[in-house]
Amino acid sequence: MYLPQAEGTPDGVGADRYRVGARRWTGADLEPQEAYDWGWSQFRELQEQMRAEAEQVLPGSSAQEAMRHLDQDGEAIEGVEEIRAWLQDMMDRAIADLDGTHFDLATPLKTVEARIAPPGSAAAPYYTTPSQDFSRPGRTWLPTLGRTRFPLWNLISTWYHEGVPGHHLQLAQWRYLSKDLSMYQTTVGGVSACSEGWALYAERLMDELGYLSTPGARLGYLDAQNMRAIRVVIDIGMHLGLRVPGDSPLGAGQIWTPDLALEFFTAHSGRDAEFLASETIRYLSGPGQAISYKLGERAWLAGRDEARAAHAASGSEFDLKSWHMSALSLGSLGLDDLTDELAAL
Repeated sequence: MYLPQAEGTPDGVGADRYRVGARRWTGADLEPQEAYDWGWSQFRELQEQMRAEAEQVLPGSSAQEAMRHLDQDGEAIEGVEEIRAWLQDMMDRAIADLDGTHFDLATPLKTVEARIAPPGSAAAPYYTTPSQDFSRPGRTWLPTLGRTRFPLWNLISTWYHEGVPGHHLQLAQWRYLSKDLSMYQTTVGGVSACSEGWALYAERLMDELGYLSTPGARLGYLDAQNMRAIRVVIDIGMHLGLRVPGDSPLGAGQIWTPDLALEFFTAHSGRDAEFLASETIRYLSGPGQAISYKLGERAWLAGRDEARAAHAASGSEFDLKSWHMSALSLGSLGLDDLTDELAAL
């Protein structure tokens, strides 16, 4: 009954409304064209990295072929309780390794639970914050979607994102410091780009530290990064009615539509078609949210680089552990402020 009334209505919201949506999710007055062009550069770079990584997994294969190989023949955990226990052990080991070396964790933050998501919950893994008094700990949730076999290649960086050192360390730290931070900084004023950007930074940090050693795990990490870069391209492209660049591997010169976005996503991502279709609908319904992940990570990395450069210029040593803890104690900030605050730490 709704479709006939919607005929002729554009799928995208247009530039003016998009800027409003983008500011809601990123806390920044973005220039969409700059972000769109940057998203393309990230996509191209990640495609090259994925091709190189695929060669390590299955010589002579494309990235898509290597990921399908990992789905079928890569290391996997059999059993729902078995994968829950495996993810719990992974987070416990991350806490043990990172505490005192790259973070200084308060005792309440050292407890995080791996749970199996109840039926009917979100299709993607997610995290829930601890209660104010930590009587309920932070929890990561894995939807099984009826599965009993779980390939590890695309789960490892995801749990660094959702759990430790990702969402759990940031959001639980805000809970721990709630007496020093305002409610706006920790809850109602939360900016997606700050929290999702940190979670992507956390995945990259674990790659930098050498934790993606399980066969295929680094390809899973790159595929997740690639998905976030594609989000920037198609979210802005659909809502602003932009053209696909002439050097694109698909749809060159065409104006972005949902059908073209789904075709492009399917051709260049390791995710299944049903998930990608739901992603495309999600982007159309929440202009600007999808770009917050990768643009947020860009701000976190820029802040770290600028802080390191400032210490070098002053002749002082840059202490990454101290920087991490100071950064995680800021509360939620929009991107217009985040990089400057991080650079000053």
